[in-house]
Amino acid sequence: MKARKKAEAKATAMPRASSKKKPSSKAKATVKPRSAVSPSRMIDARIRELGDWRGATLAHLRSWIREAEPNVVEEWKWMGVPVWERDGILCTGETYKSVVKLTFAKGASLPDPAKLFNSSLDGNVRRAIDIREGEKVDEKALKALVRAAVALNQLKKG
Repeated sequence: MKARKKAEAKATAMPRASSKKKPSSKAKATVKPRSAVSPSRMIDARIRELGDWRGATLAHLRSWIREAEPNVVEEWKWMGVPVWERDGILCTGETYKSVVKLTFAKGASLPDPAKLFNSSLDGNVRRAIDIREGEKVDEKALKALVRAAVALNQLKKG
């Protein structure tokens, strides 16, 4: 008799306010993007924001990277660093007060007959090109470095 009364009471009881309905196992989680602004637009904004020789230099380097590798993917990482990728990181484009630095992630493994690398030369992996105001960069040599970086990434991927 007691068991029957308990069952009836349970069946007619109101659910507790704190009880929550469990989501269906078929429910899909939605992931919101970190930012509605694309990395390419963020790089555009950085170039405009700089508004001086550094912005112009970064814009030139960017256009040469895109010409050398039309399938390059632009990213925005580490709280504000333009990154160019193809099967892995190719290079980053950092801007400082007196230099624009193009750092190749695997630069130590790349041929550099034109001797563009002039920074981070003692590291085992990366190499960089520091460009100061008024300095010219050899476009053909830079594009060759980008293509070599892509080839290296694809070789290590395969």
